[in-house]
Amino acid sequence: MLYSLLYKLHDWFSPLNVFRYITFRTALAVLTAMLITFMLGPGIIKRLRSFSVTQHIRDDGPQTHLGKTGTPTMGGVLIIISILITILLWGDLSNMYIWVMILSIIGFGAIGFADDYLKIIKKDSKGLRACYKFGAQMLLALMIGMFLYMNPKDPFSAVLSVPFFKKWLFDLGWFYIPFSIVVIVGSSNAVNLTDGIDGLAVGLVGIAVLATGVLVYISGNIKFSEYLQVLYLPGTGELTVLCGAMLGACLGFLWYNSYPADVFMGDVGSLSLGGSLGTLAVITKHELVLAVVGGIFVIETLSVVFQVASFKLTGKRIFRMAPIHHHFELKGWPEPKVIVRFWIVGIMLALLSLATLKLR
Repeated sequence: MLYSLLYKLHDWFSPLNVFRYITFRTALAVLTAMLITFMLGPGIIKRLRSFSVTQHIRDDGPQTHLGKTGTPTMGGVLIIISILITILLWGDLSNMYIWVMILSIIGFGAIGFADDYLKIIKKDSKGLRACYKFGAQMLLALMIGMFLYMNPKDPFSAVLSVPFFKKWLFDLGWFYIPFSIVVIVGSSNAVNLTDGIDGLAVGLVGIAVLATGVLVYISGNIKFSEYLQVLYLPGTGELTVLCGAMLGACLGFLWYNSYPADVFMGDVGSLSLGGSLGTLAVITKHELVLAVVGGIFVIETLSVVFQVASFKLTGKRIFRMAPIHHHFELKGWPEPKVIVRFWIVGIMLALLSLATLKLR
């Protein structure tokens, strides 16, 4: 919106020509989203606290978490507002991929909002029934997958790209639609499972979206994509601006969500951020790279799967508690140490994902 207005004036005032560069608008997006979060954060947190929108703490978890009772939740609303305002300011709204991402952010955010609301009303940690929650997520992912599959402007709409191998491209045909559903819904719930201790999930999302932003920019740039031998996908480069907005919103929210947290983002934030990462991966054909850059999310999810399967089959637990970050807490690691160490591993995985660009 503001981008279009300013760029149209570049013939009259030549310095405004700088707005045509995605990198410049991405930098503005990071700063804008951070500033919006900083400005709106105190007011939203105060409002959430006054309405008693507080997190229910599980009794069977680490006992140190019981002190967090009464901490406001649903702070993910702040993240979503920051991203949307920023992308409306600096994004090219004629780009259809921007609108796909807006649909993903709002759609998964709405599902998370409903889940959080029911948890608060019922005063327990169950929220939406699983069939309704996953059903809504799958329906939204189906809409996104079908739109991208039928996109006439994308010659690689059903192609799966394999990291490290420049010629390993597989046409999945119609099977690409259920595959995209698995990626998007899986990513959304993986971030949701990771959001269990202060700042862990939002910090990891920030790391992942930074690496993803680099991959997105390269995929949308014909020169860089040709040099690095990755799929060139016209129009996707604009999503770099959205990645910048997500990064800025995550950093701004981390100011309030870092240990000890003033606010939790709740499902409204975790489902929205996770769904957005999955949608970005599907649009830019980096689905398998997402499993690397978001490796911590994968590990957290698998820890829950293995824990449940082991208990049902053998009656024994593999971990002291799942997701795995709680396992380390119960082993005696202080919460800040778990958070920072998981971030370090997340950074290593993000660097590994970027290494796929050259090792082809």
